[in-house]
This record gives sequence, C-alpha cells and structure tokens, in this order.
Amino acid sequence: MLVCCSAFRVSGGVTYVIIVLRRARRQTDYQPVLEDWLWYMVLPLVSYTALLVAAMLLPGHPAQALYVIVAATVLLLFIGIHNAWDNVTYTAIELSHPQNKSQD
Repeated sequence: MLVCCSAFRVSGGVTYVIIVLRRARRQTDYQPVLEDWLWYMVLPLVSYTALLVAAMLLPGHPAQALYVIVAATVLLLFIGIHNAWDNVTYTAIELSHPQNKSQD
C-alpha cells in the first residue's frame, strides 16, 4: 500500500516536470540555457525518478531505499534553494534598473 501511495505522489512530480518542459519549449520571450534545463527539468526529474525507485525498493530493501529517499530530498532542497536564489537575483536586478516611462 505504501509503495502505491508513494508511486502515485512521485508520478505527480514527474507530470509537473513534463508540463514545465512543454511550457519552456513553447515560450518565445526567453531561450532557456543549459543551466535552466539542468535546474528546472533534469535535476527534478532525476530526484523524482529516484523517489519512484526508492518506493519500489522500500519493501525489500528498506535501508537502501531510505538512503535514496534522503538523497532525492536533499537534491530537491538544493533545487528549491537555487530557484529561490534565481528569483531574488532576477527581482533585484529588474528593480534596480530605472524605469523609462517617457516616450522620446
């Protein structure tokens, strides 16, 4: 039962990564660079896949599965910190530029 619940939750994360991937490829205002692809698509997909594998390993190998769960969780934590840092620096840079409202 635990494996089914865990797999269901992880499939939501994988689905979200696929949605982000499709939206990133469709938008035209900004062309994502390698760092964007890594931090917003590849690393979350790796961590969610690791969680799915850990959910399947949990009944037979609980100690190893817990190490995989911890590693995937730490990776998701680092991804969240990186994304928050990107948002803060983008906002600070955008707000530091003077707004030119006049039409010359």
